Amino acid sequence: MADKTAPKSQLRLEWVYGYRGHQCRNNLYYTAHKEVVYFVAGVGIVYNLREHRQKFFLGHDDDIVSLALHPERTLVATGQIGKKPYICVWDAYNMETVSILRDGHENGVGAMGFDKEGTRLASVGMDQHSTINVWDWKKGKILATVRGHSDKVFDIQFHPFQPNTIVSCGVKHIKFWTLCGNALTPKKGVFGKVGEIQTMLCLAFGPEDVTYAGTLGGDIYVWKGSELQRVIQGAHKGPVFTLDSCDDGYSSGSKDGTAKLWDSDFKPITTVDLTTASDGYKGLCVRSVCWRGDTVLIGTQDSEIFEVAVREREKPTLIAQGHAEGELWALAVHPKKPVFVTGSDDQTLRLWNTSNKELMSKTTLDQKIRSCAFDGEGSHIAVGLTDGSFMVLRSRDLSEVIHVKDRKEVIHELKFSPCGKFLAVGSNDNFVDIYSVDQRYKRVGTCSGSSSFITHLDWSEDSKYLQTNSGAAERLFFKMPTGKQATNKEEIQSIHWSTFTGVLGAEVNGIWEKYTDTNDVNALDAYFRGEVSVTGDDFGLVKLLRFPCLKKGAKFRKYVGHSAHVTNVRFTNDKTYVISTGGADHAIFQWKFYQDGAMTDDHDQPQNAYMDSNSEDSDSDMSDVPGLDSDVEREKQKNYSRTLYKEDAAKLKKLMKDDMKPGDKRKRAPADGLKLKYVHGYRGYDCRNNVFYTQTGEIVYHVAAVGVVYTREKNEQRFYVEHTDDILCLCIHPLKDYVATGQVGRDPTVHVWDTQTMKTVSILKGQHQRGVCAVDFSGDGKKLASVGLDDNHCIVIWDWRKGEKLATTRGHKDKIFVIKWNPMDQNRLVTVGVKHIKFWTQAGGGCTSKRGTLGNVAKLCDMMCVTHGKTAEVCFSGGSDGNIFIWQDVQLLKTVKAHEGPCFAMHALDKGFVTGGKDGIVGLWDDSFERCLKTYAIKKAALTAESHGILYEESPAVRAIVLGHGKILVGTKNGEVLEVDKSGPMTMLVQGHKEGEVWGLATHPTKDICATVSDDKTLRLWDLGPEHRLINMKQLKKAARAVDISPDGKLIAVGHRDGSFVVVNSDTMEEMASFHDRKEEISDIKFSPDPGKYLAVGSHDNFVDIYNVLGSKRVGICKGSSSYITHLDWDRNGKLLVTNSGAKEQLFFEAPRGKRITLKSAEVEKQKWHSWTCVLGLTCDGVWPPKCDVTDVNASALSRDGRLLATGDDFGFVKLFEYPAKGKFAKFKKYIGHSAHVTNVRWTHNDKYLVSVGGSDTAVMVWSHVYPAERASTQGESDESDDESEGEGGYDSDVERESTMDYSMKIYANPIREKIGVKPHLQETETTAKPAVSRGAPEPPKVQRSDPPPAAGGKRRKTTQVTDLQLEYVHGYRGFDSRNNLFYINDGAEIVFHTAGAGVVQNLSTGSQSFYLEHTDDIISLTTNQHPKYKNIVATGQIGNTPSVHIWDAATKETLSVIRGDHSKGVCCVDFSSTGKYLVTVGLEDEHNIVVWRWQEGAKVAMTPGHSSRIFHAEFRPDSDTQFVTVGIRHVKFWTVAGGELVGKRGILTDAGMGGDAQRMQTMLSVAFGANNMTYTGSLSGDVFVWKDTTLVRLVQKAHSGPVFTMFTTLRDGLIVTGGKEPGVKDNGPVKLWDQEMKRCRAFPLLEEGSKSSVVKSVCRCKGKILVGTKENSVVEIGEKGGSAQVVVSAHGEGEVWGLYPHPSQPKFITASYDGSVRLWDLQTKTSVAKLVVGPARSVCFSHDGELIAVGLQNGEVIVLNSNGLKMWGKRRDRAGSVNDLRFSPNGKYLVVGTEDKYVDIYDISQGPALNRVGYCNGIPSFVIQLDFSADSQYVRVGTGAYVEQVFAVPSGKLAEEKDVFNKITWATWTSVLGQEVLGIWPKDSSKGDVNCARS
Repeated sequence: MADKTAPKSQLRLEWVYGYRGHQCRNNLYYTAHKEVVYFVAGVGIVYNLREHRQKFFLGHDDDIVSLALHPERTLVATGQIGKKPYICVWDAYNMETVSILRDGHENGVGAMGFDKEGTRLASVGMDQHSTINVWDWKKGKILATVRGHSDKVFDIQFHPFQPNTIVSCGVKHIKFWTLCGNALTPKKGVFGKVGEIQTMLCLAFGPEDVTYAGTLGGDIYVWKGSELQRVIQGAHKGPVFTLDSCDDGYSSGSKDGTAKLWDSDFKPITTVDLTTASDGYKGLCVRSVCWRGDTVLIGTQDSEIFEVAVREREKPTLIAQGHAEGELWALAVHPKKPVFVTGSDDQTLRLWNTSNKELMSKTTLDQKIRSCAFDGEGSHIAVGLTDGSFMVLRSRDLSEVIHVKDRKEVIHELKFSPCGKFLAVGSNDNFVDIYSVDQRYKRVGTCSGSSSFITHLDWSEDSKYLQTNSGAAERLFFKMPTGKQATNKEEIQSIHWSTFTGVLGAEVNGIWEKYTDTNDVNALDAYFRGEVSVTGDDFGLVKLLRFPCLKKGAKFRKYVGHSAHVTNVRFTNDKTYVISTGGADHAIFQWKFYQDGAMTDDHDQPQNAYMDSNSEDSDSDMSDVPGLDSDVEREKQKNYSRTLYKEDAAKLKKLMKDDMKPGDKRKRAPADGLKLKYVHGYRGYDCRNNVFYTQTGEIVYHVAAVGVVYTREKNEQRFYVEHTDDILCLCIHPLKDYVATGQVGRDPTVHVWDTQTMKTVSILKGQHQRGVCAVDFSGDGKKLASVGLDDNHCIVIWDWRKGEKLATTRGHKDKIFVIKWNPMDQNRLVTVGVKHIKFWTQAGGGCTSKRGTLGNVAKLCDMMCVTHGKTAEVCFSGGSDGNIFIWQDVQLLKTVKAHEGPCFAMHALDKGFVTGGKDGIVGLWDDSFERCLKTYAIKKAALTAESHGILYEESPAVRAIVLGHGKILVGTKNGEVLEVDKSGPMTMLVQGHKEGEVWGLATHPTKDICATVSDDKTLRLWDLGPEHRLINMKQLKKAARAVDISPDGKLIAVGHRDGSFVVVNSDTMEEMASFHDRKEEISDIKFSPDPGKYLAVGSHDNFVDIYNVLGSKRVGICKGSSSYITHLDWDRNGKLLVTNSGAKEQLFFEAPRGKRITLKSAEVEKQKWHSWTCVLGLTCDGVWPPKCDVTDVNASALSRDGRLLATGDDFGFVKLFEYPAKGKFAKFKKYIGHSAHVTNVRWTHNDKYLVSVGGSDTAVMVWSHVYPAERASTQGESDESDDESEGEGGYDSDVERESTMDYSMKIYANPIREKIGVKPHLQETETTAKPAVSRGAPEPPKVQRSDPPPAAGGKRRKTTQVTDLQLEYVHGYRGFDSRNNLFYINDGAEIVFHTAGAGVVQNLSTGSQSFYLEHTDDIISLTTNQHPKYKNIVATGQIGNTPSVHIWDAATKETLSVIRGDHSKGVCCVDFSSTGKYLVTVGLEDEHNIVVWRWQEGAKVAMTPGHSSRIFHAEFRPDSDTQFVTVGIRHVKFWTVAGGELVGKRGILTDAGMGGDAQRMQTMLSVAFGANNMTYTGSLSGDVFVWKDTTLVRLVQKAHSGPVFTMFTTLRDGLIVTGGKEPGVKDNGPVKLWDQEMKRCRAFPLLEEGSKSSVVKSVCRCKGKILVGTKENSVVEIGEKGGSAQVVVSAHGEGEVWGLYPHPSQPKFITASYDGSVRLWDLQTKTSVAKLVVGPARSVCFSHDGELIAVGLQNGEVIVLNSNGLKMWGKRRDRAGSVNDLRFSPNGKYLVVGTEDKYVDIYDISQGPALNRVGYCNGIPSFVIQLDFSADSQYVRVGTGAYVEQVFAVPSGKLAEEKDVFNKITWATWTSVLGQEVLGIWPKDSSKGDVNCARS
């Protein structure tokens, strides 16, 4: 077996030839230590020029393609390619990994840049969206992420002179990003007229917001802000690939082969031209420059690095060289000197010197090179080329000797014979040609016979034989020089090979994995004397193996560095080095070879690279076939996949809604409840180290889905039941108060909970799959590590309080059993598992690992447990061979035999250790495992009298062990928890069934006792009273599935899985009778009622047999079921049997003969049944969930009083229904506890308890029955009746509108009116040539100038050019569909609200407004931060496809943070927490997500889908940062932020203290808070619901007569303000002020004129004033003392506002809106002066003297009003379509009206209010948009929806066709968006948007 171990010798990387210049830029820098950092292949290289030494960073697993230097210049970030690429930040001095950044990118990381402080890193991915991420790199956390651009992004950098600014550039674009919160907001670079749009490749920066960008054309673009300022033309003659800035200025490099230096104002200083330098060449291309001080580093496309002294720029020195782009395959070593030669697809052949690590000479051939060889003297080199020819060169000067071409295809391999006479040449066309060297390379032989291309050749020592490998995995032998094939076995075996470079044959079998394709090892070289071979493969690995190695899958040492395939490997002539070449990375690695592993200077290099990153399987030098242990094997194989996860239950609920017919009512849920009382069981069979003492000396452990805290003094249990599936692991916090548990699931969670209060502290989720199999708290208790059950067994490190993932890494390919933190070092962990132990160090967002090395100390086995010693370096692991392994750092020191069989558990103490093993022995050890102080064997004899149970067997395997309180606590594999006294006696505390399904359950007819049977082959009797213990147990011969106790309690019948059954005496457990009449399992067994004369036995053979118990013979058989029997029951008289079968049949039989009869449904219900455990029939219809072929209901049990039906199902729920459960989907209460399927449920004889048993979770659970009378006091925690209780219907038009509002229609991207035709800026135009000189009169002005009104002093005011617009005032407040969006700030001096896309701050005393205008669409939610630390801080949420929330300062309008993500359509609610640090947001997407943010960083704390229907409001409790309440459509939920999860509890509805039925859930609209966890929610009906914790305690009835839309809790005095809908009655107001308990109130009336009822949407209170926002969009302030109301803001109500016209001479204007009103406004006082309700209006206009106002309505009617007082003057309706525009003629005679139905009507108003029509215009192509009169009132111009305009004569209505006529018209007004004069208003790419209006 010796040859299966790894060789002793080792390799260490010493030098890498090359530099990656192709496809990469800006990747070459000086570090702070004056070393050069760059990369090649998958290796980061730090090159020390003075000492000519390289250091390597090997943390990547694929090609590195980007590099960034930290501003302090010691840390380096490198990014790689790959499917899941990551970024490593590492230290260029000691080469340690500092941080790993994962899960941010796909395909690759194209570019990176640090910010000026060096705390953040920006990176851009190579995915199709060019995703940009900003990282907090120390934590490995993404701060912000955004899609960068649709095309490639080449560079990304932080702007060093502008805080929070990032610039990215790429194909034809540059973007300037602002980072705020978690949002990156881009500004596109505007090229303007300064330069054309072109691709930018690199960036540099200057002060004052200047950015320099190098372009593809060779120019450098200079940007100021986001505008192109100037262009440095022709900075280079080719693309500018790289820019770098330093203190002295800038440097640039280009494809033209030059590098230029510029001063700090970007004026040229000097040029370095490399193409003319001594080592340069034509076509050299610069990819990277770095200028520091007086030297410049230049990296080229072809893998050279030059260093240039600025003073002597004519003499660049070459400091690194390598092959250029192209595959590198050819490698040969010189037979006598430290020289090797390589040749590649770049057509160069290069000779290298291994001792001084330099290029000696090179030559360029005219073909790609694929192979090369030295002759025996080293004087000639043969080179194989891709065209099928080969050349021979002299190695002195590389001059050509000969060039021969005999083949067409590439030459893969050639070798000179050892005698020097022959050259063998193997080609792609399957032949090897033999040439004679002496005869000028004449061909003397050909070897044929290979069926595929030749890959390798070797000569024998005597030059008489040749062996070949071909691509078809053939190994052939040929006689030389003839080329005849040799086939004789003996002959072949006697050959001694001169070299061995083939990969086939017995000698090298071991290089292949056990089952692999033979093409993935590309090269091998054997060193016969050293008995080692080295290989290179397609996975980028270089491996060392023994030679020969005969067995497949030999052990090896592996070395990483090459990223792609390794194409060739060779030992040098003196065997001191191994040279390897990389294919795609065309890198040459030189490895130092240590013959016997003697590494001398082991510690100056970082560990990760050279500690043999041994193969997964090759840690031990000893052979590895220890005996297998059955327990350990079973555990390895166990996988926890489920066909149905708990997560699927929600999907089924959706199905239920689809299945209900309209009008079907679901049956009510019962009033009774259950409460978990006691659980018999402990999960030890596949979990370990999961029993602990808590602070108070209680004992915590787990079984099924329940965490249990057990008090042994009282023998009582408390339960943690928030898990939804099997708990697999448990660990305790160092302070022993909190526990973490991990569970099974599709997206499994870890819960941290408090063992005293049993409350959830934190939930961690979203990182694992299948399940969490190990957890551990760090020594300081701040971090938690968890291990998942996915294929890579991922390890995740959490900040568990915040619920944040700190780091993640792949654990191991095999199962990990335990993870443990190092108690002395908070960044180090160790994991143990199947055949491995690994030592981890957390580095930022990832981990680095080292494997334990066993050396010759021991064989590797499965490691089962681990614990730490006194120092950080020492740890101890327990193996499956019973040994304790003692580790120092990663080296194994020694082993100590501790147990026979595996050592499963260990625990460290101050003074020593305890261990437990499969042998059932507990060992107590001293502190260094020197000696065993004492052993305890777990035996029945040692049990004390106080024990609560019976030991199942002697010496059970110990699975968990811990010491505390002077005792040793032990958990066994058989599900027992024992306490061992140090002096020896043991006490059994709790126990359950062993591993195996538990199906059989029966309760005693008169006592609180139950019997269970299980697949663990036991029958057990449990005491359900206060004793809670196992009272008796019988070991059965076989696994059992059914049990029953006779009516007198004396006999127990047990049905086995093999078709037999036995009857035993219940006291002595002796067998009374046994039968074996069936082959399949017995699934149910029941005694007939008193006196229990018969026994019915149902089996999977589809029969029920009836036996006479005493006569012990079969008396009847019930036949007729077409499938297996699942349940059977007797009637009260013992005359009738009912059965259920697997085919869902319900059949009836007469006993005892078994004759089948039929019963009608009504009779079934009337029939008195002795027991009812069936699940079929009408009475049970309602228990079946929808689509339930999958989730079968396994069992039911009817209580003795016939009221309640309990069921157990495959989801692990125990449910209670009211009996009979008729109709579909009856409502129920459900209880969680069991994890997998619940197999059986039974009530005790007096209905006091319900017992349930779980299938694979082995638990027996005892539930107390809670009667309705007691329920108020003992609200069962899991009393969660089925959700969506159909609430009160109730309907209110306002609420309905708000809940069904579709915001996606309103999003800004969609045009308002669909128009047809070609947009003006896209229409063809013909231009008329203007004569150069014209005698004609000057053209009249296009638009009549209006004279400004004279100023006060009679002087004419000068008209100034309009240059800029600034928003001064907004008339509006959004109340119609938003609420709680109006607040006092600044102690009541100002108010803040929103309308349209503006946040408005209005000063109450001056009435002036200021605005926040950063939103891009309508704002629909707003809140203010109440905490004094964050004064005046406002958060607003908007609509949009990816809506953002902005947090801003109301005083300065500065944006503090922008948050995007997790919402779509819009953010309808925002609220700050009590300390002001957190923000909750609710979205409008279908799931109505609720997200909690730390808004300053924009970091998401937690997110969850909130509710299936609309959520209206979410508000934090005023005293909490973690608790908030949401209200919505039939929804109240109380939420807690637990770590990274939101835990929601539904409100529990009661009768609210009013007697009668429980209240129904209503649509809730608003929320307020009181002391002692009181919550008030305002409902649709006008009642306010009052909740204590989560339970309804009372109602404030009819707080308002309509819906209560808004509530406000005053923090200062606790008073509550409510606002609602009230009909207009005098004394009753829509605003009410209440005391803290909401018992008394005072109403404030608020009647707006002309409205039937008032609806208040927002209230706020401060300093005796109440601020009110109404649905009509006005804001009113009410004084509390007098109740006086003052309007602060007035506006149009809901509806589009289209009509607008300024007064011709006064500072007034008029508006008309779809809300039905026309309003006149005063510009100076900024108020609404008059208002008239006319019906939905579309357009409005003043006459020229300002006396008349015309209004066009939506229904086609025209109304003319007197402007004084808005009195009616005349009206007329001729059209049905909406009036889109109307105009008075300048002479005051006509009114023209344009409508939607393509007409313009002309009315004469001089004839009086009758509005006579005097003409109309038709032939208009589309609806009318605008109208304008000419100054002389002769013409009207009409703009239409077809983007064309026409001119008509007035009043005739004729179309004016002549161009020259209307080119000369002077227009009185210009409001058209069409025509050459205003073409420029159309944006370039307005495919979506439309310009709606214009005005000159």
